[in-house]
Amino acid sequence: MRKEYRTIQEVVGPLMLVEQVSGVKYDELVEIEQADGTIRRGRVLEIDRDKALLQLFEGSQGLRISTSKARFLGRSIELDVAVDMLGRIFDGMGKPIDNGPALIPEKHMDINGTPMNPTARDYPREFIQTGISAIDGLNTLVRGQKLPVFSGSGLPHANLAAQIARQAKVLGSDEKFAVVFAAVGITFEEADFFIEDFRRTGAIEKTVTFINLANDPAIERIATPRMAITAAEYLAYDLGMHVLVIITDITNYAEALREVSAARKEVPGRRGYPGYLYTDLASMYERAGRIRGNAGSITMIPILSMPEDDVTHPIPDLTGYITEGQIILSRELYRKGLTPPINVLPSLSRLKDKGIGKGKTREDHADTMNQLFSAYSRGKDAKELAVILGDAALSDTDKLYAKFSDAFEAEYVSQGYYTNRTIEETLDLGWKLLGILPKSELKRIKDAFIEKYYPKEA
Repeated sequence: MRKEYRTIQEVVGPLMLVEQVSGVKYDELVEIEQADGTIRRGRVLEIDRDKALLQLFEGSQGLRISTSKARFLGRSIELDVAVDMLGRIFDGMGKPIDNGPALIPEKHMDINGTPMNPTARDYPREFIQTGISAIDGLNTLVRGQKLPVFSGSGLPHANLAAQIARQAKVLGSDEKFAVVFAAVGITFEEADFFIEDFRRTGAIEKTVTFINLANDPAIERIATPRMAITAAEYLAYDLGMHVLVIITDITNYAEALREVSAARKEVPGRRGYPGYLYTDLASMYERAGRIRGNAGSITMIPILSMPEDDVTHPIPDLTGYITEGQIILSRELYRKGLTPPINVLPSLSRLKDKGIGKGKTREDHADTMNQLFSAYSRGKDAKELAVILGDAALSDTDKLYAKFSDAFEAEYVSQGYYTNRTIEETLDLGWKLLGILPKSELKRIKDAFIEKYYPKEA
């Protein structure tokens, strides 16, 4: 039986100070029992000799410290895991909220995990199909990769997240695939959208869902992504599954971190965020990957909304350093009505070259990808020139590139949230659009591929 303490001295916001403690460890779980028997939980945030600073999960409103006692449990926050997690919905602390039966755990896992040994990492190299052309064709997602989505306030990143969760799969019938979806600090309407969408499309059967609402305590917000990653580690490394982790919205997570940091009176860093924001984000992102000799893998798509659409804001800036690229949503394309409004030119997948080509996607993938990037960029330049100087200033070739640019946005990028394209359909669509240009302009594609795939005239 763990020792109980009636030496609670002070409560400030979500923080509580307990004195005259002994044998207490950092990150240890604690229960605060009130006189009426109700219990609130928290964790040890800091230890200074015989003083322990606690972080309360449920907040401190209505808590009477004079009649409360603190009980330290000797362990950190754990998640009960089992294969039956698939198809279930949990709150941000891992408790089922779908009115289903209680989960019978096969094991209990510390949500903080253990760092992956860098020498044991296997290099990401297999293609994951999301069914979204702007990602599959141009910014390919690879198994074990961390590829964030940079969005803006009011942009439809929730629709994109739901689409990826529904459609993503690994090619090959014998591959076991699962999605772990964590919604952090979202509204009830957004939570309802995700749950109903997953149920209606049947995607919930392969998904473990964690929902943390905006009115839940900030402390729970900090635990939710780690709950999701812990569930993914169990599915990947214990059950040998390929797991895609989608976390939305990392900005809400960072805001909660800043709130707790301010309550602790820590010296703030950039924009008021704690100086350890980079380390904290890295401790989550770096749990994704592949382990040599293990069949499973964890691929991560963190989604974050950039305050004021500022890509240099600390959250997207630091995320970009840790991860392998980014998918950027454009407000300009959104206003044009493109769905999803993915801006392919500044988007980047640093590992795309490892997951494409013969035997993975198709032999012509790399060449057509480079040609599409080049043609779209030149088409955008031609359209900007036409705005300044008029259409008469454009050469016939420039007019073709401008036409290509419009067709590329309308057909390739804007496919809607319920169109699921195979990689072959995406590549064939790329060739159809390249057919707008004469063969002489396709300088980035091998002649053999032009001969084989270039659209034949009717």
